[in-house]
Amino acid sequence: MHLYLPASLLKSARALLHALMPGNCALCGDAASKEVLCAACIAQFFSLHTARCPICAAASSTDNQSTDNQICGACMSAPPAFDATFVVCDYEPPVDHLVQDLKFNACLALAPMFARLLAQAVEQNKIEADWMMGVPLSASRLSQRGFNQAVEIAKPLARALAIPFAPALCLRVRDTQAQAGLPLAQRQLNIQGAFALSLEGRSAVLHKHIVVVDDVMTTGHTLHELAACLKRHGATRVSNLVFARTPAR
Repeated sequence: MHLYLPASLLKSARALLHALMPGNCALCGDAASKEVLCAACIAQFFSLHTARCPICAAASSTDNQSTDNQICGACMSAPPAFDATFVVCDYEPPVDHLVQDLKFNACLALAPMFARLLAQAVEQNKIEADWMMGVPLSASRLSQRGFNQAVEIAKPLARALAIPFAPALCLRVRDTQAQAGLPLAQRQLNIQGAFALSLEGRSAVLHKHIVVVDDVMTTGHTLHELAACLKRHGATRVSNLVFARTPAR
């Protein structure tokens, strides 16, 4: 016999468990850590510089900092609708487990840590934007999961960067299949037409710079579709802040 609990109840139970057992690093399990990630793990996994395409954040083949502003071949041949992407790390072990714990195990204490690392990653770029939003989930996915991981990251990140948080600018109007479960060739078709601006968003994005937050970027199709929707309604610039970027294979 299996006992099924509502997502909201599971979320509360996991939050209580974390409150009762604080001080374990989510990566190495160090019981002495007072933060979700200990200083040693942050230094080991999040302090290395990787040269990336300034548009899609794809890692370059070299770590030479001089290649940071070099646009990759994919963005040159087929420019996406968004203008820039900033990431903290690649979506590889053991960091990928952190993303999965946030998204699928409701480890919401990870979201503010992701936000802090993202804020540090863009600190030198001094992003000035008009609005910040998380990638929207469909109503059914939000009900099933109980939270939107992108919004959980975006809320503290907006405070850290002093950018107004506007979660209702855009809506997910089509319940698509999970991108992660589809072949790469099908992901662009799967996400087409998935987003629409809210009544509030139609006037709020005109001539504005919008920052979009997400946990993982793989092909970039979701972020491209969202940026295209925003620009059709007059946004002048769309920048992505993403915790982890899936490396090119």
